[in-house]
Amino acid sequence: MSGSVEVQRRFDLAGMGEEATRRRRRGGEEDDEEEEDEDERGMEAWERAYADERSWEDLQEDESGLLRPIDTKTLVHAQYRRRLLQKSAASAASRIQKGLIRYLYLVVDLSRAASETDYRPSRMVAVAKCAEAFIREFFDQNPLSHIGLVTIKDGVAHRLTDIGGSPESQIKALMGKLECSGDASLQNALELIHGYLSQIPSYGHREVLILYSARNTCDPGDIMETIKNCKNAKIRCSVIGLSAEIFICKHLCEETGGSYTVALDESHFKELLLEHAPPPPAIAEYAAANLIKMGFPQRGAEGVIAICSCHKDVKIGGGYTCPRCKARVCELPAECRICGLTLVSSPHLARSYHHLFPVTPFNEVSSVVPFKLSQKLAQTCYGCQQSLLSHGSKPAPHVSCPKCNQRFCLDCDIYIHESLHNCPGCESHRSSTT
Repeated sequence: MSGSVEVQRRFDLAGMGEEATRRRRRGGEEDDEEEEDEDERGMEAWERAYADERSWEDLQEDESGLLRPIDTKTLVHAQYRRRLLQKSAASAASRIQKGLIRYLYLVVDLSRAASETDYRPSRMVAVAKCAEAFIREFFDQNPLSHIGLVTIKDGVAHRLTDIGGSPESQIKALMGKLECSGDASLQNALELIHGYLSQIPSYGHREVLILYSARNTCDPGDIMETIKNCKNAKIRCSVIGLSAEIFICKHLCEETGGSYTVALDESHFKELLLEHAPPPPAIAEYAAANLIKMGFPQRGAEGVIAICSCHKDVKIGGGYTCPRCKARVCELPAECRICGLTLVSSPHLARSYHHLFPVTPFNEVSSVVPFKLSQKLAQTCYGCQQSLLSHGSKPAPHVSCPKCNQRFCLDCDIYIHESLHNCPGCESHRSSTT
């Protein structure tokens, strides 16, 4: 009897030892997980992005077993196709009137929150770099439109530039004022912009795009009354947040018909920002037809000396002469400072026309094509004449036009829809028939 009790005691002690070992193991695993969580919390946003990508696991091998570079072209094209199909689906649902002549104020938050380092190297630098790309893309997509810059810091809104049509002057003014201090005031920025945009002609679409880094706003009065004034003045306000969702920003966008988004990282922020470059659909109750009086000025001779009306300085050669009052301006598009006539050139009108009739999205061609059929199809891109084959006789990813059935590589697909806005196959077929 005593022997059985001793054996049972030994089993109990062994079980207690195993349980203690399991507890120590679980405790060690929990400590490791806590350490990993602390490490992740200690990393910046741009560091976590690289850690989550784990690009070292995406290495690719060719047929001989050698490593080849990661095919980023396919990933970029997939993201582009997703945006293109979303736009085409939205436009196909109903006929949408576009605001081709836009007057946009870009508001950059340079408060104390913009100096945070969760974006590399700081929010201020990341915003300035993406804003430069946005300004260039904006004028490329909207040749007849104008843009101005406003900064908010120390609780005050400052207008950096007058609203105009020169991307270089806007970028130069922004890069020279990158200093962060104080708090952000959303109401002061809206009041300042409301005073300028309320003077815009009725045919112009009034817009505000705010790049907001702060998580609060320091306002001197009732911001709800300011939002109501912006809505009555037909000003569309959109906000891209860099920190967290804020109620007043969301309310502002809902009341004025704009969009409110929050960026997750720098690449996501740039993608959200560039979505505002194409002209948005016009608001139904504001979309009235207007006749716009425009002038097509002639370029001045090289040796002619004249006083520039926009800079009020003597310039030798170049420039453009207003057909109504014969005043001189430096660049197009612009408004004559003397008579107020809108001055444009014919290429500006032609480049604005493509938003009304965009190119149909191309169809993706499957890489699994029967050998006999692949021999009959074209082996080169119709646009750049580059080979559509990769790794021997295997066809590379490419697309085809649904109207002319010509095949294009991925680079030409993006170039045709983003810059050229005409299908070379359809245009050549149309010219041959005429």
